[in-house]
Amino acid sequence: MIQDIFPHTIDNHFVPGKTPRPDSPVIAFHGKEVLVRRTEGGLQYPTAAEFPGVPLHYLITFDETDYFFPEEEPGTRRTAPLAPDLPDAPGHRDDPEGYEHLTIRTLRKSGEIPQYQMFLLMTAFQLHNWYMDNRYCGTCGNRTELDETERAMRCPHCGRKIYPRIIPAVIVGVTNGDKLLMTKYADRPGQRIPYYALVAGFVEIGETFEECVQREVMEEVGLKVKNIRYYKSQPWGIVDDLLAGYYCDVDGDDTIHMDRTELKKAVWVPRPEIIGQPDNYSLTNEMMEVFRDGDEPR
Repeated sequence: MIQDIFPHTIDNHFVPGKTPRPDSPVIAFHGKEVLVRRTEGGLQYPTAAEFPGVPLHYLITFDETDYFFPEEEPGTRRTAPLAPDLPDAPGHRDDPEGYEHLTIRTLRKSGEIPQYQMFLLMTAFQLHNWYMDNRYCGTCGNRTELDETERAMRCPHCGRKIYPRIIPAVIVGVTNGDKLLMTKYADRPGQRIPYYALVAGFVEIGETFEECVQREVMEEVGLKVKNIRYYKSQPWGIVDDLLAGYYCDVDGDDTIHMDRTELKKAVWVPRPEIIGQPDNYSLTNEMMEVFRDGDEPR
């Protein structure tokens, strides 16, 4: 899965007072795009020296190298390390020589970026978005500040502390003897996902993971389930998720009643016919392949 990066390491605990060196890499996002240079060895980021006069904040440590991100205001797009922020509008899309703005999705689909670098980028994306989304206090509306002792945003006016947001969700492998329930998501505006997935959904307030498994399966495919057993978890920073994987057995009638607002296909697939996703990044893909090989928890 995406987080299986040994012997590489990510250290994401907050270190107060950490400042960049001139050669410290800077991960500069704008929306879902990141400023990078693609090389034979993977991604290369601009350095702190290329951001003169721009406040840089500590983001994460990867393989003992500290990464930083630039402070910026909403609605701006950093077009070059040495250029000022400019409105995200036609005429301001030129990238510096050798660099380009690319989405994580584009980099993932290219298949040319080492897995450990994709995990670094996804984790940095999650942290950066949290910082950007919490520059103002939701209680009193004043500007927040980076806390000096822990990874949090602090409001100097009312004292509120805002911690990184992590959204719990489940991935569910519903089994029926030697068959696995596989689904395809309904097409979304500008997005078509051609490969199979599993039932999945977010945990509601006041709900356990197991209750979420039962509810999501019933909502998406109209089935009752039993023998719910935990498999494994996965951070998925693109959407702030912490995914918990579960297997369960169909309970009684195995007739599928599909929610067509969520799915366009839901079928029982025998073990030998299970086809995985294009890469091995996701918990979903691993769970499909584990069941195909007969290694799922019983």
